[in-house]
Amino acid sequence: MMFCFFTFYMRITFVLFFLISLTAAQAQVSTNVYFTQKTNLPANQTIYYNTSVPLKWVDFEGVPNSGGIVAAITMSGFGYQASMKSSGGEGELNVAVYCYFNKPKSWVKPDKKTSYILNHEQHHFDVSFIASKIFVERIKAAKFTAQNINTLLPKIYKDCCDIMNKMQDDYDGQTKNGQLAGMQEKWDELFAKQIKEATK
Repeated sequence: MMFCFFTFYMRITFVLFFLISLTAAQAQVSTNVYFTQKTNLPANQTIYYNTSVPLKWVDFEGVPNSGGIVAAITMSGFGYQASMKSSGGEGELNVAVYCYFNKPKSWVKPDKKTSYILNHEQHHFDVSFIASKIFVERIKAAKFTAQNINTLLPKIYKDCCDIMNKMQDDYDGQTKNGQLAGMQEKWDELFAKQIKEATK
């Protein structure tokens, strides 16, 4: 007998954005983008994405919703912190990216702690990571100037959040929230391939 369960993921994440104006508005800005685990998120409530450390049921610390058919909820997302250094009319943009799982806002019902459901939930966290890697690559490819940085960086972030949200919806939609084992298997293979590509 197949059960029905759903997942939830963070659509809006935290953005810390501090910029120093450059003297020359059209000056080209060099970019340094990297992943970090140094954020303002509470350390005891946060797990940062690590391909070698998959989620465990003990990480789901939230109180389950007693009603409805929802078996588990995964709250994950990605964000960034940005700062600018300027010297002699030249700027350097530093972007620290983080992909995280929120422990107290993620939960599972006691009788639903199966490896099959955990695998489905792990992939929601994987989607957040895949989107964060797309964000990193788009930052690297962007041509930032002092004039466009305040609009271009948030736009790239929003676009990548949209990609993440669509992938989450497609994943749940095509697997029917994990109920369709055959489709779940296809997505398992797709995620394995994408994670391998993202971590080269």
